Amino acid sequence: MTLPGPFRDPRLAPALVLAASIAVLGGAFAFQYVGGLAPCVLCLYQRYPYGITIALSLLALALAGRPGGAGTVRIALYLCAAVFAAGAAIAVFHVGVEQHWWQGTAECGVTNAGQTLAELERTLKTAPVVRCDEVSWSLFGISMAGYNAIVSVLLAAFCLFAPKPRPS
Repeated sequence: MTLPGPFRDPRLAPALVLAASIAVLGGAFAFQYVGGLAPCVLCLYQRYPYGITIALSLLALALAGRPGGAGTVRIALYLCAAVFAAGAAIAVFHVGVEQHWWQGTAECGVTNAGQTLAELERTLKTAPVVRCDEVSWSLFGISMAGYNAIVSVLLAAFCLFAPKPRPS
C-alpha cells in the first residue's frame, strides 16, 4: 500500500504532533504568564502529556531517516496516542471537578493540616490559592480543561489513525 501524498514522508505526522503540542503548551504558558491566569494543580497535571509528546515527537523526527525509522515513527505515534488519551482523562477529570460531579485531589483545595500557625501564615502569604473546582476562564461555556479534553482526544485519534509509513 502506498501512502497518500505528504504522508510518504515519515517525518510529517511527528512534526504535526510536535507543532500541536508546542502550540497547546505555549498557549497554557501564555494564559499563565501573559494573561495572569494562575493554574491549579490539575491544570499543571494536564501539561505533562504535552511535554512527553514533544519528547516522543523529537525522538521520532531524529530517528525517522535512519534504517528502521519508519517503524520507530509508528511506535512513537502510538505512544503519543496513549499519552494524549491519558491527558484527555486528566482533562475530563478536571471538568468533572469544575462541574462538581466529583471531588478533586487532595491538592485541589487548601489542605494545610499539620502546619504550625506561622507556617500556615507564610504559605498563605506566598502562594496564591487556585481552586480546581472553579472555572477561571471559559469560552462558549467550555472551560480550558474542556477544550484540553477535546484537543487531547483529537490528537490521540490523529496519532492512531494518521497514515504511517510502513517499514521498508
